[in-house]
Amino acid sequence: MSIYLELTNEFNATAMRAILSSGQAVVLHRLAVMSKDGDWILRESPEALDEVRDVLDRRCANYRFGAPLDVRWMRGGWSSHFEFRLDALRVRTDFVTRPPRLTADDLAGLWREQAGCAPPVVDPRRLAELKKTNREKDYAVIGELTRLLDDPRQQLLLSRSAYDLMALARAYPELARQLVAARPLLDEASHSVEALEAALDAERRKLMHANERRLLRYMTAAEPWAARWPAVAAEIAGLPLRQAHAVVAARAEGLLPFELPEGAP
Repeated sequence: MSIYLELTNEFNATAMRAILSSGQAVVLHRLAVMSKDGDWILRESPEALDEVRDVLDRRCANYRFGAPLDVRWMRGGWSSHFEFRLDALRVRTDFVTRPPRLTADDLAGLWREQAGCAPPVVDPRRLAELKKTNREKDYAVIGELTRLLDDPRQQLLLSRSAYDLMALARAYPELARQLVAARPLLDEASHSVEALEAALDAERRKLMHANERRLLRYMTAAEPWAARWPAVAAEIAGLPLRQAHAVVAARAEGLLPFELPEGAP
């Protein structure tokens, strides 16, 4: 069993608190052999975050730069990052409670659907939304995730293949027409492959730029905290995570906003 599955089991030992996401979810859907980091969506509650920190404390984990694993920041869409050593392996773990591009209803549905699953993992449709990042390689993953879906509506909304989209448009012409408003490039599905491929490239660039703007808003808001972080990292060096967390949270107050300021770029 991989360390990431072990951790998931430990996080969820007495209640469901963590759902595997991002690269490890891609691995579990058998679209990749491995992923170097572990990503989880956590329950947004003090109890859940306390338990996750306790598990990491037992693993002698250390904070990496990011937000404290505290509901005050997590509800603002921030992420928390840790690492620890396992023999020669450096294990990196990343956590959010409000992942980008998933609505509150979608997130609530994910928790309902994954209840009782072992391990709980983000499904292909939602994972495709999470993979709309500013990294080129993630768009190939979205294409493969879409091929795992049975719903033609979702396939039409998510596919990255011009040939697949044209075949879907032929099989479901009325549905494709209905979805043009949601995904304008579907209007090209009845034209040439070249035109549709160009539209897919333009859509990918638009999605990548949107994620770049989202990240920039967080990076800008985190600048005072980033400037202070080297001193904080030195202060917590060697401390057990329980003690380190108290220091990190105290130092972050007033420097890292709980939520992005209004009018942030």
